[in-house]
Order: sequence, then C-alpha cells, then structure tokens
Amino acid sequence: MKILKEFLVEEDGVGVVEVVLILVVLIGLVIIFRDAIVDVVGGVIDKIKADGGTFYNNN
Repeated sequence: MKILKEFLVEEDGVGVVEVVLILVVLIGLVIIFRDAIVDVVGGVIDKIKADGGTFYNNN
C-alpha cells in the first residue's frame, strides 16, 4: 500500500508532460492557422524588400 501511495504522489514526469502538451497545442494552432501565418509573414517580407531598397538608395 505504501508503494501505491508513493507512486500516486510522485511528480517526476509532470514537467515533461506539460511541455509535450504545450508543444502539441502550438503545433495544432500552426496547422489550423497555417494559411493566415503564411500570408502575414509573406506580407512582412514583401514590405521589408520594398522598403529596403529605399534605405540603400538614400545613402
């Protein structure tokens, strides 16, 4: 009975389980919103490319 109580109180793997669950949720969100993320990142990269040329041309 003592071994069972110690097993139920033991929390050695709780941190690993929490990290794995957080990663699963984040990966799920990325999969769900993949198109929106690609559009936003693509827009930011296009804006950087467009404005980057003006920075170098002014100097």
